[in-house]
Amino acid sequence: MKYLMTGGGTGGHIYPAIAIANEIRRNENDADILFVGTEKGLEKELVPKSGYVLRTIRVKGFKRKISLDTIKTVKIAFDGLFDARRIINEFKPDIVIGTGGYVCGPVVMMAVLKHIPTLIHEQNAFPGITNRILSRFVNIVATAFEDSKKYFHNKDKVYVTGNPVRLEILNVNKDQALKKLGLVQDKKVIVSVGGSRGAAKINECMVDLLKYINDDVQILIITGKNQYDTVIKMMKDYDIGIKDNIKIIPYCYNMEDIYAVADIMICRSGAITLAELTATKTASILIPSPNVTHNHQEYNARVLEKNGAALIILEKDLSGKILYDKINSILKNPVLLEKMKVSAKKMSKVNAANDIYKLINKLK
Repeated sequence: MKYLMTGGGTGGHIYPAIAIANEIRRNENDADILFVGTEKGLEKELVPKSGYVLRTIRVKGFKRKISLDTIKTVKIAFDGLFDARRIINEFKPDIVIGTGGYVCGPVVMMAVLKHIPTLIHEQNAFPGITNRILSRFVNIVATAFEDSKKYFHNKDKVYVTGNPVRLEILNVNKDQALKKLGLVQDKKVIVSVGGSRGAAKINECMVDLLKYINDDVQILIITGKNQYDTVIKMMKDYDIGIKDNIKIIPYCYNMEDIYAVADIMICRSGAITLAELTATKTASILIPSPNVTHNHQEYNARVLEKNGAALIILEKDLSGKILYDKINSILKNPVLLEKMKVSAKKMSKVNAANDIYKLINKLK
């Protein structure tokens, strides 16, 4: 069987596509899989690193206001359809799978026009515009959240599968992870992370938080590659020394170790992050990014909050003291911490990739 995978722009669209492709390969040794993305998206780096071939098309997202740029975008959209048709004609896929991002539009629509079976996967509680449009034409829609079903018109072809997660995050030895990160066993671990590039507001508040934290708690701040020097400078400006219980690193390539050691995670609420938090039974304080389309990170976070798996602080309300109070409310209440972990686990769908593969089989 030949499978054409398309999804791009951010890791939130690309990692699910890679996880689905990996699941296909686990079940079909002879599967021929091709990825389609863009030159500028993160897929240009991530897909080849995962061992797959990537071809690119021309595509650009529409801006909300009509302008000269809109006319250029329309032209590029037609170019993208032409590119997608050429790739599909050459590769001749049996099934086309889309995981979101602007690149999905022309590729999946061209597959629909050619009567090739199609499936799309939506990672967020509030679906993106591309997937909402495509859902009217594709054969199957897989979603991560029950809450997102109401945004799709034809409910009969919508299935809740969850977000596929990397299997390696599920089997990590905590003691070994603590040693690798230079942490000890007898103190709770609070981790903050704002993504590969970092989140300036979270970093700033984490430094401010250090004024209130005692030595009986360990703090690991993952600043993001672009913000490490800024955070170190803030520490000096605030006259805060780096003690044994405080670790500051720019990036962590082995996030599975982080999930293994974290008692509380302070982070954004991208769909894949939340899938990994629930899969690893990690309690969290979520700070949704206010700079995303349709505020979808807050929609995602509210689902975990509603189920008792997380607390939320909106970025506009965030400060070191408020963050400290939230952390303290959890650490001083072991029953609450355990309930958050249990609730997270109840929400997890660790078999999401296999469930999506079963849906793919319906298209054969």
